[in-house]
Amino acid sequence: MNYTQNSKIRSITESTLIIGVDIAKHVQYARAFDYRGIELGKIKSFENTAEGFLMFQQWAKAIATENNKNSLIVGMEPTGHYWFNLAYFLKDMDIRVVLVNPSHVKKSKELDDNSQTKNDRKDAKTIAKLVIDGRYSVPYVPEGIYSEIRTAMNMRDDISNALVRIKNKIAQWNDKYFPEFNEVFCNWEGKAALITLKNFPTPEKVIAKGSVQIAMEWKKEIKRGVGLSRATKLVEAAKVSVGIKEGLRLAEKELKLILDQYDLYMNQYKELESEITELTLQVPGAREMLTINGIGIMTVAGFIGEIGDITRFNHPSQIQKLAGLNLIETSSGKHKGKTSISKRGRSKLRSLLFRVTIPLVSKNNEFKLLHKYYTSRIENPLKKKQSLILLSCKLIRIFYAILTKKIKYNPEKLIKDANIVDLPNAA
Repeated sequence: MNYTQNSKIRSITESTLIIGVDIAKHVQYARAFDYRGIELGKIKSFENTAEGFLMFQQWAKAIATENNKNSLIVGMEPTGHYWFNLAYFLKDMDIRVVLVNPSHVKKSKELDDNSQTKNDRKDAKTIAKLVIDGRYSVPYVPEGIYSEIRTAMNMRDDISNALVRIKNKIAQWNDKYFPEFNEVFCNWEGKAALITLKNFPTPEKVIAKGSVQIAMEWKKEIKRGVGLSRATKLVEAAKVSVGIKEGLRLAEKELKLILDQYDLYMNQYKELESEITELTLQVPGAREMLTINGIGIMTVAGFIGEIGDITRFNHPSQIQKLAGLNLIETSSGKHKGKTSISKRGRSKLRSLLFRVTIPLVSKNNEFKLLHKYYTSRIENPLKKKQSLILLSCKLIRIFYAILTKKIKYNPEKLIKDANIVDLPNAA
């Protein structure tokens, strides 16, 4: 994975047919050009169907044959998820697919006609011209187990977000109808709290049930940790509750529906995590990554799912750039701008690395020492957030070494390579 600007430009030769496609949900527009930007053939529209894709392929092949072009490159914008189908189809046909940045299309659309006009036909031309200039990126389409892991992790994120919404709804319900509930149970997801919410959620039902019966209900599923004293406390809280007293019948039905959703998503979440674990451990090097104190299986799965096959990278700095953790600055003349990270690329990968680094500097001795060193060294000490970003990049290099060289994690080497020399009491 080493696509420089020069190599991109050199790949567009006299025998190359360049096609720009403006992607949409139903109908795409395509325009064909040679390496000098001269348009060949007429504009082609085709639907996002198997028949439409075949028509597009035949149209492109006919133009290539007519103009003696023996290679084909198709450029498109990554518009939502609509480009996936065409990209996979062209990949199966051994046709090269590249992506152009939508912001680049927006900024360069006036170069040809000095007009702000935007339409599908014009965008297809602009996309093709950007490809001719080498202003494109080569998409990575994960295959095999890497595709499975990425899909599974995306599903896990969706379920996790749904669970957050459901938990917020349950907390809101308690605040409305039984606000004193949280004084008895510090966590409503505990076994006794869930039994209470499912069987006698309102103050009225708690009082009617009585402390003895409530304790007996709990003991059916819980052997230790709850008893009559907790049940008595719950009844006393119910007697002085300021919760809403109206509309309780449908309020209880609402809570039942929410709790059913909670149970459903929790079961799906656990099943999915089990499947993710099984898939991830099949990747060479994944088990070695887990030997790092503070790194769990979901972190390993998230990293592998985001980067895919590690062999497509020549250096860990490429993964750093993919995560948007590469440094940028704006300078002009004698002015030197502030350095920051680019925040381009895969935001999920950047978020995962940063979030896992925070507990690492707390639980992992090596990262704790490095964080202390970077933030308190005599020369050029870093702010805490800067240090966390630096350690996120170091974690990338560790993961890269483990996955590519099939070696074990060596904490001593990590400290030695950091060359810690001026931190008081570093040992």
